[in-house]
Parts: sequence; C-alpha cells; structure tokens
Amino acid sequence: MDIDNTCGMLIRQIHNSLEKMSNKDLKEKGLTLVQVSALFSINDTAEKKVTFKELEKILHLAQSTTVGIISRLEQKNLVTSYIDDNDKRIKYVRITELGEQCCKEAEDSMLKTETFLLSNLTEIEKVLFKDLLEKVNNTLK
Repeated sequence: MDIDNTCGMLIRQIHNSLEKMSNKDLKEKGLTLVQVSALFSINDTAEKKVTFKELEKILHLAQSTTVGIISRLEQKNLVTSYIDDNDKRIKYVRITELGEQCCKEAEDSMLKTETFLLSNLTEIEKVLFKDLLEKVNNTLK
C-alpha cells in the first residue's frame, strides 16, 4: 500500500498546506489561528459577546489557555473583557470594532485561499467535492 496516496494522507497534506497558508497571512497581522477562531466565535454571537466559560467550551480549551488568548487579543484591542454587574463570578469578553474588522479581513483571506485551493476544479467538480467532504465529515460525527 502506498500510504502517501491514501485518502487520509491526502486530506492531511491539504490540511497542512491550508494551515501553512493561513498562518502566513495571520502572522503578518500578528495573530494565530486559535486567536482568530476565538474572534470568529465571539463575532458569530447575536450580542457579540460570550462568557469566558462559554468560549472555553466552544474552543475546547482549558481555562488558562483561554485566558491567555483573550489577554493577547485585549492587548491588540480586538476584544474587551468585563465582569458581570450582577454576578462578579461571571466574566464576559466582547469583540471590538477593530476585532470585527479583523474577522472580515480573515474571512476575505479564507475565501481567497479556498478559491486558490479549488482553482483547478470545474464548477461541477467543486460542488461534488464539497458534497463528498460533507458526506465523509458526517460519517465521523
């Protein structure tokens, strides 16, 4: 068996290439993939805010790791954190306008990367490829 041509290995190679491209773009902005994931998670909520505990669960990270991510995002003025007025045990993190702009730029970059990734496929192949990826992904759930 030629392990380099298995589906799993090809998916891994594609993932590694996409991650490398993403990290290059993000490095220019002084961000990491997990920081952008945190920004997207906050930005996708109706009120543009989440509790630290909610963000830990969304990102599947430990409390200390989440606190470090939020701290670095605060230093870049992409989020602000504050304590709940009624319950001092609850701490919120809210995305700033600069953070929202960062999400928009990251989304544009992701679309550009995906366009490049799929550039050798016809429109029909793109639809089929996405359908097959969704089918495989659903098998794993």
